[in-house]
Amino acid sequence: MDSKTNSRIQQLEFLLKQMDKIHLRDAAAILNVSEMTIRRDLGSEPGSLVLLGGYIVKDPQRLNENGYFIFEQQSKNIAQKMQIGKLAAEQIREGDVVFFDCGSTIPFIASQISDSLAFTALCCSINTFMVLQEKSRCNLILCGGYYSRDNSFLDAVTLQNELDVVCPNKAFISAAGVHHQKGVTCFNFNEARVKVKAMHKSQHSTLVFDDSKINKIQQAYIGEIDQFDQIICNASLPAEFAQTALPPLISKS
Repeated sequence: MDSKTNSRIQQLEFLLKQMDKIHLRDAAAILNVSEMTIRRDLGSEPGSLVLLGGYIVKDPQRLNENGYFIFEQQSKNIAQKMQIGKLAAEQIREGDVVFFDCGSTIPFIASQISDSLAFTALCCSINTFMVLQEKSRCNLILCGGYYSRDNSFLDAVTLQNELDVVCPNKAFISAAGVHHQKGVTCFNFNEARVKVKAMHKSQHSTLVFDDSKINKIQQAYIGEIDQFDQIICNASLPAEFAQTALPPLISKS
């Protein structure tokens, strides 16, 4: 199997850790290749993925009872999250100490970091931890605490956790709502508290979100947009955001 085919198969395997199936045409759009190319990839040699009824799925003969269960948010806006993940992964440099938030976009960043890059990762989500632990040159720190099945989040049960004693030079913070007047929000108050703490501890904080979050407001307040050093989104922001003091935006648009 050549390197390009292997890379595409690895990306498909990652996507199928986030959902139980993906349509062939959606996979082709995400990977920016033809449907025929993916058909050839899957047929090149026996592997963990098969094509059934127009959908790519894990080979049923290889599945075991310890399946990986995902949450509703992770299966939404997959192409956009892959795009954001690529843009964000390109910001990570050799030797960086990076905090990874627990949002559903964050594993898509972790999955696209080069396996050859040596860096330190600090994360509070089992989902992101499972992606990063496959990267042999990543020094990985998992913040401990109470495990929430709703969002795969580890929340500290003591007064301190690893984030108190580690100083990241970069932090990727996700959001469920980004409003031009009401600021940046998420669903969970405990998550919001950790996001704010990571922003304060980090030298450079980057807000990551897909365009479905634009001008949405959720219950837990994180902060104002201008408290971030950088924004990464798959699209340009609407005109009403021009009234806000925006940090630099990286997008494909």
